[in-house]
Amino acid sequence: MPRRPRVVLPGVPLHVVHRGNNRNPCFFSDRDYFVYLKWLREYAVQTECSVHAYVLMTNHVHLLLSGASSEGPGALMKAVGQRYVQYVNRNYERSGTLWEGRFRSCVAQDERYLLVCQRYIELNPVRAGMVSHPRNYKWSSYRINAEGHPSDWIRPHYMYAGLGSTDASRQAAYRSLFQTDLDTKTVNAIRNATKRNLVL
Repeated sequence: MPRRPRVVLPGVPLHVVHRGNNRNPCFFSDRDYFVYLKWLREYAVQTECSVHAYVLMTNHVHLLLSGASSEGPGALMKAVGQRYVQYVNRNYERSGTLWEGRFRSCVAQDERYLLVCQRYIELNPVRAGMVSHPRNYKWSSYRINAEGHPSDWIRPHYMYAGLGSTDASRQAAYRSLFQTDLDTKTVNAIRNATKRNLVL
């Protein structure tokens, strides 16, 4: 059965999920997370992609990004994925695949879903029971978007920018979105759209 064509639209946010093969770990030490983020930043610039949010889990990655072209996100994921596999195989004396095939994605075309999807990404460690609040998980963009931690490569989407007229007011408004959990219906809708490459 042929794979469903990937829906990627220039300038439209894309929720990307890349899982470890057989859901096995793809990060094994703090250095691994740093290395992945370093290359994510580097290749985002090269492929003209803006990363709005991210979370690196033990065995998978979630990104919310926009590409200047329809080819950008695919080029970004290919470049960082291949380089990271080479790094892991070399440093852990392993061989073979690390990722579970190509990444999965969905377009967050409706603006109502942009910040919902961003919350979904940054709440991942909470849903997984790893932390009680997203600020306590250091491998995500939450503290950048919600608390103003410095970053020279995370690019806020204009929907986030519209939350307030100053950095402080935007961050406060963004934090308020996390006072309630995402309902099960919304979580399942995001998962289904991403798994099947649908428009959210």
